[in-house]
Amino acid sequence: MRTRPARPAAGPTATTRSPLAARALAAASALTLTLALALAPTTPAAGAAAAVDLDALFIGAHPDDEAFTLSTLGQWNEDHDVRTGVVTVTRGEGGGNAVGPEEGPALGLLREAEERSAVGKAGIGEVFNLDDVDFYYTVSAPLTDQVWGGDTLEKVVRLVRTTRPEILLTMDPAPTPGNHGNHQEAARLAVEAFYAAADPKRFPEQISREGLRPFAPARLLTGGARGTSQPGPGCASTFRPTNPAQNVFGVWSGRPSPSRGKTWAAVERDAQRVYASQGWAGFPDVPTDPAQLTCDFFTQVDARVPFPEPGTPAAAAPTAILDGALTRPNGSAPLGTRLSLRTSTFDVRPGTPFTVEVTAQAPPREPLGRSSIALRLPEGWKAGPANANDTQATGPASTPGAQADTTNTPDAPAGTPASAAGSPAPADSSSPGSSRSVTAPGTIDLGKLSAGRSGTATFTVTPPSQAPLGRARIGAVLTTERGGGYTDRQVEVGRSVRAAQQPLPQVAQYEKWTGEVGVPQLRGLVTPVLTLPSGGTRQVGVVVTNVSDTPRSGTVRMDLPPGFTADRTEAPYTNLAAGASTTLPFTVTNADPTLKTSNEGGDYTYTLTTTAEDGTTTSRPALELVPATSVPRASAAPTVDGAESAGEYGGTALDISRLWEGTACSSAADCSGSAKLTWHDDTLYVLVHVRDDVLGTRLAASDCKRHWRTDSVEVTLDPRGTSENTSTTFKTAVLPVTAEGPPCHLRDADNRQGPGEETAPGMRVASKVSTGEYTGELSIPMEVLPGAVDPAHLGLNILVYDSDTQDRTGQTRIGWSTWGGVQGDPYRWGVATLPGYQPPPGRPTTPPAPIIPNTALSSLDSPQSLEQSVRVHVPPSGPAAPPTQTAHAVSASATRDAVRVTLRTTSRGEAHLFVRDTRGTAGSRVITIPTRGTTTVTIPLSRTLATRPTVVTGWQAPNGGTAASQVAVR
Repeated sequence: MRTRPARPAAGPTATTRSPLAARALAAASALTLTLALALAPTTPAAGAAAAVDLDALFIGAHPDDEAFTLSTLGQWNEDHDVRTGVVTVTRGEGGGNAVGPEEGPALGLLREAEERSAVGKAGIGEVFNLDDVDFYYTVSAPLTDQVWGGDTLEKVVRLVRTTRPEILLTMDPAPTPGNHGNHQEAARLAVEAFYAAADPKRFPEQISREGLRPFAPARLLTGGARGTSQPGPGCASTFRPTNPAQNVFGVWSGRPSPSRGKTWAAVERDAQRVYASQGWAGFPDVPTDPAQLTCDFFTQVDARVPFPEPGTPAAAAPTAILDGALTRPNGSAPLGTRLSLRTSTFDVRPGTPFTVEVTAQAPPREPLGRSSIALRLPEGWKAGPANANDTQATGPASTPGAQADTTNTPDAPAGTPASAAGSPAPADSSSPGSSRSVTAPGTIDLGKLSAGRSGTATFTVTPPSQAPLGRARIGAVLTTERGGGYTDRQVEVGRSVRAAQQPLPQVAQYEKWTGEVGVPQLRGLVTPVLTLPSGGTRQVGVVVTNVSDTPRSGTVRMDLPPGFTADRTEAPYTNLAAGASTTLPFTVTNADPTLKTSNEGGDYTYTLTTTAEDGTTTSRPALELVPATSVPRASAAPTVDGAESAGEYGGTALDISRLWEGTACSSAADCSGSAKLTWHDDTLYVLVHVRDDVLGTRLAASDCKRHWRTDSVEVTLDPRGTSENTSTTFKTAVLPVTAEGPPCHLRDADNRQGPGEETAPGMRVASKVSTGEYTGELSIPMEVLPGAVDPAHLGLNILVYDSDTQDRTGQTRIGWSTWGGVQGDPYRWGVATLPGYQPPPGRPTTPPAPIIPNTALSSLDSPQSLEQSVRVHVPPSGPAAPPTQTAHAVSASATRDAVRVTLRTTSRGEAHLFVRDTRGTAGSRVITIPTRGTTTVTIPLSRTLATRPTVVTGWQAPNGGTAASQVAVR
């Protein structure tokens, strides 16, 4: 951390910056020789080089994921010298490119350069890439986890242990509609790393072999929040969370930057425009009136240190997220104080006691003196000490990492999740800090807490018998001779039995994850929804769970909105065992097919009422209508010529004019469309007519990919209508015109991506383009679909991408079944039936394994990453190469058309060398070194060298470890 004092904030929450660096620097200086040699500089160092010490770390999936937090990160850097790093799991190689033909690794280099330039505007110098593959857009975290593999968490934990940030920031981990599955997975990795990095039992080889130490970040927050707020400087104080027990902090973007001469919102917008490859260069200016500017919001997941109490001025201050971890408000406990609260259960019941344990620990080198804990509870709740003997003051553990939550050495981990928290260590009755007594009802005296010592207060808390159901906040206030502090935790008040509409597969997987990781406060973020075809019927399961310790019986009643009916309104459950679940089936029908579908209809919310012996509960899930159609059989195969001839398509025309993303069409002439379908033999035929007054960029036929960059039509097919993600579907796109003239087609984000001729053999496309409109026609052999079609439930969607510019960016997306992110959500596609169709005998119903592109750029092939590695002493995307398998450049000299580099190696391995100067890369070479010793390598130059030339070298050791070094060119 930085040692420059923070600038005081205005008002009663003035803060001072105190150097907590001692703990982190001590750990960094203790890194083994392994790290020092792996990152050896030009001249071998006399001792180990300390890795960069960060204050905050943002963990995202792609370059630009951090782009909407840069207002906050920039303020922290300018006002409080907060040093932030950004972790990017992928380099975005699977995304589009609005500025050139680069794709794959070349696009990864481009996007990495954009990110480094963008975050630099907020004072951020370190971007750590994990080298996982960026594949197509998906809303599936399970698919992302499958593709990224099992080592990504290990890489995140290594970075946390290496850079030791007090604050972790990340994205939304929940499968909320449209939330990118890569974003979900990156956030889940951050949450898991918050706990795993502190646990010496997780990835122990990082400790035993790599010389790292467990590290416990102080606070964990996700970007964004669920709730409402007013714009302007009061945006943080006026925020009202949907869940009142959540801790949400806001940082106003309208504050001016003294060094930049503009608001931080404007600085952030300048940074976002750097992402030109993603079409962001044309982002409009932000409002010049600060009163129209809003906050960046962050939702706290967990904390190991005191933080501002909700509702106080400190909680609305720009430093609210830093306080307790990096800044110290007036009157608060010293930096380095640890404070945590754990409950014996997350699910609590009215009238039933549960246990609350609060642990406070003094900083490693500063006493807190006489200290006590008092609880903050909802109105009507009661608390008292569980037992006076449960109050403890403890000293450092003798075993490294033992009792990580309650007893710490200065460098030991602190604060495991509730599910993993251990019991407090025995008190040392001979120590000055061991005295304990109950000073008042609801308040427990911890005695004197000397430097590094901790005390634990245990309370019995009882909600009233009529406590409101839902989330509640359990808070604790620490009072010491050196200042105070606050912490809290959520619980959920409920009856003995709860019932919920059956979750979607990805939601069920997410809810299971929250339990496995020990973050029940993150569950329930997704409104339970199921889709139903317009005018159709489906079974809706209601999952009933007994959370009590005795068998229960009762009923579940379903009250549907107008236009929906069920085969029964009430169903019983009997003698449901403690901890058990059962599913009660209801058959639900959309009895009014005139109801609006898709996002025009939205959620049709209904009520589930569950009774049990101890009372009644209600929940409000929803049904969503998707459009449905019947595809008629053609008497003869249509001619695929881009026009509709008489009798070719006998079915009803589908309206594909509904907006699902982007700017609304200004008129029907701007963008609108219709589609018709038919089938003949084993082939599906699709005719799409689009009104479009301005054609987008005419891409070259060789650039027939990333179809959302220009005008295109996408047809999506889920053969059996049951896919969890698009890896088991067929998605094809047609560009109605190319630079050469004829249309082109491709497959994207599905079971097998690539040029249509290769990935969908036998498929034909045609188009006709005229002023203000175009027509596209497709024939799709159903044998190319990933599995046999279920003629009663074919998932279908037709989507139109509209671009009115020539800069390879789209503005509007319309279609048939329309929801945000619907291109990645098969369950929200429409439903088609094919009366009379039967797939050929023997065609498999199980889809083949998906083909996922593997275009990830290695950090060893990124000179930007290698230069950073040398600068901050963090190995490039992996463990440091051990001293016995490392290498570094010792000298370099230039000739007219080449640079000669001398490498010194301690083993065989692979060297990645780049000649760099003020203009960029002037030459590169990858070479295998067969043995240890000194090797001279010649790197051909692609151009004349500019000023300050260097050679930066990445090294791949035989065991997978990496190293980086840099040497000036003579």
